[in-house]
Amino acid sequence: MSREPRRNVLAIVLAGGEGKRLMPLTADRAKPAVPFAGIYRLIDFALSNVVNSGYLKVVVLTQYKSHSLDRHVTQTWRMSTMLGNYVAPVPAQQRVGKRWYLGSADAIFQSLNLIRDETPDIIVVVGADHVYRMDFSQMVEHHVETGAACTVAAIRQPIGLADQFGVIDVNPDDPSQIREFLEKPKDAVGLPDDPNEVLASMGNYVLDANALVEAVTRDADLDNSAHDMGGDIVPAFVRRSQAAVYDFKDNDVPGSTDRDRGYWRDVGTMGSYYAAHMDVVSPLPIFNLYNFKWPIFTSYGPQPPVKVVQGEGGQAASIGDAVLSPGVVISGGSVDRSVLSPDVRVLTGASVTDSVLLNGVIVGEGAVVQNAIVDKGVVIPPGAELGVDLEADAARGFQVEDGLTILGKLQPFPE
Repeated sequence: MSREPRRNVLAIVLAGGEGKRLMPLTADRAKPAVPFAGIYRLIDFALSNVVNSGYLKVVVLTQYKSHSLDRHVTQTWRMSTMLGNYVAPVPAQQRVGKRWYLGSADAIFQSLNLIRDETPDIIVVVGADHVYRMDFSQMVEHHVETGAACTVAAIRQPIGLADQFGVIDVNPDDPSQIREFLEKPKDAVGLPDDPNEVLASMGNYVLDANALVEAVTRDADLDNSAHDMGGDIVPAFVRRSQAAVYDFKDNDVPGSTDRDRGYWRDVGTMGSYYAAHMDVVSPLPIFNLYNFKWPIFTSYGPQPPVKVVQGEGGQAASIGDAVLSPGVVISGGSVDRSVLSPDVRVLTGASVTDSVLLNGVIVGEGAVVQNAIVDKGVVIPPGAELGVDLEADAARGFQVEDGLTILGKLQPFPE
């Protein structure tokens, strides 16, 4: 019996994003290093999808404020070196000149030595700042079947939202072929099988290795290029009729349910970051963290179990809908519709509702926190209020956005 030769696949994770719209969470860390759902970093979702898909040779291209990201990847993502597997964070190296990455395509161009060393047949290129599950091996099979040089993953969105995305216009006679790549079109045309929907790019690509090397090398010499994978490289393949689309609805992840199948969230703004947390904390979660057939891997250190006890004076603790991470202690406080990261403390009489608290936050006795995102190490003083009066929060110098009050890492709370 003949057997198809095993394809050598290299995964490249683009993790150099600055994440300006997630300030102040990105004031001291890269966007892919931003914590999510208590114990994870955003990059854990991309890396988990890659390794669960069976691709165990992974490079992570970093650039901005990469220390905590590099540390997390190095400490968490260890593979079997005996089998030649690795997850390697690679900073901007300035191999082709004294400059930083100019865009995602330029990041790959400046890292071509990684491709030459591995000599892959196919390269999977993924972003590092989305929350979703995806089996990339199914996309790779689709890519091979179509014979395209480049395949773009796309998710269906209502046509009314087309002006918010990069939209893929498909060939009506061959819906797998991209006819045109449209950036936030005002007059988008619906899909052949559903005129009320369009295909929006997910920022994930599968490419023949030789084609990618040639494309980013050619692009590097273009003065009018932004050197971006979605804005420049994909349209170049489209113009040569070498680009295919992979519909995310066809991706069947083991363990997924009708409710969470096809979930994908771009957490690029405070509003979407908060909304994704509320998706997780919902009693019937739209995104199910408890799918053990497709686990999201991470490491959160040697934390003890969650502890919920009465406070001083015997006041009972109260827990509603919540995601509580290891190391959390709630002593006589109340928590509802919130996500608490490791080592958070909620003390006697304190109340936390509709909020996201990152590592090490302390909510003092009798304090009230609602509709807030609080970064690492912040101490809410006893009796203080946060998120209750947005005008008062803004007057105290706190960031107020999308109905939320946001405190940065170790930000002091004024008297």
